[in-house]
Amino acid sequence: MSAHERLDGTVVAVTGAARGVGLATARRLAAAGAAVALGDLDADAVKAAAESIAARTGAMTVGIPLDVTNRPWFAAFLDDAEKALGPLDVLVNNAGVMWAGPFAEEPDAVAERQFGVNVFGVLHGMKLVLPRMRERGCGHVITIASAAGRIAPPGQACYAATKHAVYGYCAAVREELCGTGVHLSVVLPGVVDTSFAAGPATGAASRRLTPEQVAEAVLGVALRPRFEVWVPGRNGIVVRLAALLPQRAQDALYRALVPNQLRTDPLAGLAYESSVFCDSEFGDADEIR
Repeated sequence: MSAHERLDGTVVAVTGAARGVGLATARRLAAAGAAVALGDLDADAVKAAAESIAARTGAMTVGIPLDVTNRPWFAAFLDDAEKALGPLDVLVNNAGVMWAGPFAEEPDAVAERQFGVNVFGVLHGMKLVLPRMRERGCGHVITIASAAGRIAPPGQACYAATKHAVYGYCAAVREELCGTGVHLSVVLPGVVDTSFAAGPATGAASRRLTPEQVAEAVLGVALRPRFEVWVPGRNGIVVRLAALLPQRAQDALYRALVPNQLRTDPLAGLAYESSVFCDSEFGDADEIR
């Protein structure tokens, strides 16, 4: 890796970082020279993850328990991260949860939990960290959204709604930050091969991504900020081209390419959904994509 491809001296915080994409992202950014604060609801797992990354890369890391739905807790997480590592340069909003199935069968508590983690978790982080960055005249918030933030797979109505909300929120806030030196980015991956996607299909034209592929995209946008990053990039081309088609042709294209989650095995994601949504405290609510 050349000097231009490194993040030496950069302080990063990653939410939902005990496993999956969050863990892969924390590892990749640490390997590029960043000091990384990992946050996750699973306190033991996130501390172990931070120690493992430090041992592997030699980077400064800290693992801090975090519930992104709790704004005071999120504020304390940011304060603790900055006390341990220094002023935060990059926040990676990664924590998220998903439920798949017919819209009318989704329990209200599950829908509310998805909005709590996927939307308000992002809003809390941005509202807390962006004023600090704007005051310094620099900084970058990278939000791991989803391809579902621009399309709407059947069987993921609420999840898609949360990701559409995140995309729109980031687009609007980005305009407010114009000229401040602070950047906003959204990363839009397809289906990633983690426990988060144990049930969902991938669609006729795509394969499951690895967490490392998404982490590489995060590193790329951290080095060269831009607003919208598709993983893989061809998905963005398809979406832009589809927008030019008549509705009937657009519908046919999406039905051919976008996975219909109502056709998947309802038992395939049962372990994930049970751990996240069925516990009285919703289990590891920051389980990630």
